[in-house]
Order: sequence, then C-alpha cells, then structure tokens
Amino acid sequence: MSMFCFQCQETAKGTGCTVQGVCGKKDDVARMQDLLIFILKGISFYAQAASEKGISDAEVNKFVYDGLFKTITNANFDKAVFVADVKKGLKLRDRMKEAAGAAVAEISDLPDCCVWTAATEAEFDIKSAMVGVLATENEDVRSLRELIIYGLKGIAAYAEHAGNLGYENPEVFEFMHRGLAATVDDSLDADKLTALVLECGKFGVEVMALLDKANTESYGNPEITSVNIGTKGKPGILISGHDLKDMQQLLEQTEGTGVDVYTHGEMLPANYYPAFKKYDHFVGNYGNSWWKQSTEFVSFNGPILFTTNCITPPKDSYKDRVYTTGAAGFPGVKHIEGLSGERDFSAIIEHAKKCDAPVEIETGEIVGGFAHAQVLALADKVVDAVKSGAIRRFFVMAGCDGRMKGRDYYTDFAKQIPEDTVILTAGCAKYRYNKLALGDIGGIPRVLDAGQCNDSYSLVVIALKLKEVFELSDINELPISYNIAWYEQKAVIVLLALLSLGVKDIHLGPTLPAFLSPGVAKVLIENFGIAGIGEVEDDIKLFMGA
Repeated sequence: MSMFCFQCQETAKGTGCTVQGVCGKKDDVARMQDLLIFILKGISFYAQAASEKGISDAEVNKFVYDGLFKTITNANFDKAVFVADVKKGLKLRDRMKEAAGAAVAEISDLPDCCVWTAATEAEFDIKSAMVGVLATENEDVRSLRELIIYGLKGIAAYAEHAGNLGYENPEVFEFMHRGLAATVDDSLDADKLTALVLECGKFGVEVMALLDKANTESYGNPEITSVNIGTKGKPGILISGHDLKDMQQLLEQTEGTGVDVYTHGEMLPANYYPAFKKYDHFVGNYGNSWWKQSTEFVSFNGPILFTTNCITPPKDSYKDRVYTTGAAGFPGVKHIEGLSGERDFSAIIEHAKKCDAPVEIETGEIVGGFAHAQVLALADKVVDAVKSGAIRRFFVMAGCDGRMKGRDYYTDFAKQIPEDTVILTAGCAKYRYNKLALGDIGGIPRVLDAGQCNDSYSLVVIALKLKEVFELSDINELPISYNIAWYEQKAVIVLLALLSLGVKDIHLGPTLPAFLSPGVAKVLIENFGIAGIGEVEDDIKLFMGA
C-alpha cells in the first residue's frame, strides 16, 4: 500500500486509508508526516534523557508540539513543510543527543529513530514508507502506541494555543517527550502502555486547564452571548480554526479599514469573550461546521483565514481567497508567516477590500457562552432546577462534527430527548443541533454551549462542581450521560481526559476508532464502559433508565 492512516473517524472503510486520505491528504504527504513523527520520537528519546539532568530546550519543546499539531487531521497538506521539518528535526535531534551526553552514550541498541539520518528528499521518501503505523507488528501494542500518539497530538494543539498567549507548563513538555519515547520502547507491555494512556488523559486535563487560564486571563470569561448569523453589507474576512491570539491580531489590524470580521466553525466561541466585543466590525458567525466549507466559502466572497486545523482541499472557485497561518497549510494557497502575536495580516485585509460583501445564507442568532464561570454563576438556578425535577438529566454531547450521514444521529438525538433534559456541548459537534428551537427550562437554555473542543474542560469543571454541591462521592452518580462525537485527535485527548477523571459509560460515535484493536477495545469496554451508539430511541431509553 502507498500509505496507511487510521487516525480520524472517517478513515476509509472504517479500517484505514491506503491510497489517499479521505481528508484529501496525498500518500506522499501522509508518509512524510509519518517520517516527521518518527524523528520526533528520536528527539524526545534524547530530550527525556536530558531532562533527567535538568536540561530543557525551549526551541525543541516548541518544535515537538508544533510537529505533532501539524500532523493532526485537516491541519497541513503541504509536503514541502514536512520535508523542511524533517531536516530541521534531524539537527535538533543531534543537539538533544549532545545535551543528553553520558545518559545515552553507553546505550548500544538505540532505537532507529535515534540514529537514522539522511539529507535528501529522495532518501526521506524511501524511509517514510518504512516507519508508519504498521511498523509495529503486535496489534494491541500498535493500538496503544497510536492511542498515546493521538492523545499527544491533542495535547500539543492545546499547548500551542496556550503558548501563543505566553502560558506554558514544563511538566506537559516532559510528558510529551516521555510519551513519544515510550512508543519506541519494546520493553513496555500492554499493561504499562495502558497506564501511560491514562496518564496521557491526566495531562490532557492539565493542558486544557492551562489553555482555559490563558484564554480567560487574556480575554475575560466567556459570557452568555447572542451571536448574529446573518451578514452586514461590507466586505468581510472569515476566520476559522481555534487560535484566539490570531483572532485578536486580526481584529486589531482590521479596525477602521471598512472590513468586517466573521467567525467560522470552531472560531464561533470567540464571539463569547468580552475582550472581542469592543470591536464594532466583529459582526458574527458565518456558516456551519468545517465540512460544509466547500459550499459556504463560495458564497462568502471574501478571503478566509485558517489559523489551525479543519481545512479541507479548497475548490478552485475560492482557492485564491484562502490564507493559512500557524500549523495550517495547503499547497498553492498563501501562508502568512511569523510567530503568533507577530503576524502581519495586511495582505488578507487588502484582498478583502476588493471583494464583494458576503451573500447571506441564513438569518437570526444563536446563543452561547456557557463556559464554567458563566454556568457556575447560575449554579443556584441550575441546582434548584435539578432538585425540583425541572431538569432530570444532562447530556454531554461535546466533540467533533463530520461528513458521515450517520451523524444525523446527533441531530435526531437532540430533537428526541425529553424536554426536561439539557445538552452540555463544546466543539463543532454542536452544529448538529445548536440552531434547533429546543427552548429552555425556567430560563436555562436546553443547549449550553461552552465553546471550542478544548472547552470540554469547562464541562468537567461544571460536573465536578455539581458533584460537590450534591455531596456525591462519585462523579458517575450525577444525572449526566456522555454521548460524545469524535472525528480527530483533539477529541481523543478529551476522551482520555474524561477517563482519567474516572468518568465511565461514555458512548462514542458515530463509529468506534479504527485504531482500537479488539484487545484494547475490550479493555476499555470492560474497565470503563466505553460503548458505541445505536438507534436514537434505544439509546435515549438506556440513558434515561427507562
């Protein structure tokens, strides 16, 4: 086969993409991403040894989490980017080997990722076909190693966003190196790797808490907000992705230019932050989930800025209006260079001035901003509603959206759950139901949107607070059910984070991950009650105890 990738929910035939990614990733790009991960493992092997001597290299830390982030599904499709990173990675690996010194000098059987070297793209191409997922022969060990790597990719994404705002946690970097190094340690059996998977979830909680702190201290706590989903009459820029630092810069640089700014996809929650509300030209959200961009971007008319993952191969009808920055990239589109906080968006602004205003595709408003600070401010009201029976159950429906028709399940589920239940959501999964007229319970909306996928942390904080208020000993005693949709690796770390907190009986859909071997899936099912989804009516009866 020319490639093998099974890291996303839509992987071909539910087993793995072997010719081209369903996401649009070419086979040579997939292999070069595999080679970069291979090099990152070597870097982390030496970085872990160096850390035991008290040595930490900031450039290396950033290179590792940048590299992991770029290989997330729908982030970067540009082979040249990965070739350049492999070349740089080999140099950084040698630097960390020197830093590790005597700690590794006596090791006679270093892993291949620590010693292989080459200089040309042709050599890279040859090696890239040998170091992918299938290089690990044991199915269960392969599954656990990949689960760790995908969890680390999610951690890396959140660490990068926090780092862009000046917030770091050295322990997260240390675990990142330790986790990557563990995936080339043949002495670790399934039990030890399983323990590392749960530890990965623990650090997932920590990095989401770090990003929550970075976002709220920088831009204020999200507050209940009605977001316009119509259009204004001026030219606009559509900003997609997750990075709030880029959002800040774009708003600052577009002020007074006559160009409006709209959010798209996972950037919708930027509308909830107080610091961004002062900009009159920040006018609302345009469109829906990431997978609808191929039609919605045509009618937007203006340029689109991708700050992170969620890009799909752009159509010729709007490709010349697509810009990327940070970890995002696609061959043939314009990439805005520079570190976060130092990016010059003047080119995209000048482009926007020459474009027609967006064509309106819907009208009205949607309500969001129910992160933990806002919900806890309403805690008395929520608790009273639960105690009185007005709210019988909460459904955590966080996670990702996707293209599969089977995801209509989540819309149907939201429509059919009893009227005395409330949905807690975060991530782009909400686009399956956040525009439904589901009403409220005593003034509490039946869909409480906490924000981006990383804001699943808010849902954890809310659950833990309710556990405390109701004086329960176990989080699983709460009237909360977890029906989570997944697509890519940030959803994986959300799942691992919940498992690390002891949450059980999570339903995951629309399909279980292809990277879970039967043996690993059996462990998750038996120990944590992980389950897939079934028919809507049957699942509702199960959750409601009917």
